Amino acid sequence: MHQASVHETKTHLSRLLNEVLAGEDVIITRSGKPVARIVPIEESRPLFGVDAGRFRVPDDFDAPLDEATLRAFEGD
Repeated sequence: MHQASVHETKTHLSRLLNEVLAGEDVIITRSGKPVARIVPIEESRPLFGVDAGRFRVPDDFDAPLDEATLRAFEGD
C-alpha cells in the first residue's frame, strides 16, 4: 500500500492511477494523516437490460385514470 501526500497526488496522479490499476491501494495523506484511499473500481454489471423480463408493462398503462384517482392526484 502506497501513501502519497495531497501535493504528491496532484503532481503524480497519472502514476498513482497506474499503481491502482496494477492492484495497489493508494492512501492520500494531509499533514501526515490518512484522509482518503484510491482503490480500483470493481467491475460492475451492465446498467441496461439487467431487469429484462422482471416487469411487464400493462396493456392499459397509458389509459385515462378514473375520477377518484384523478381527484387524489389533484388534491380535491
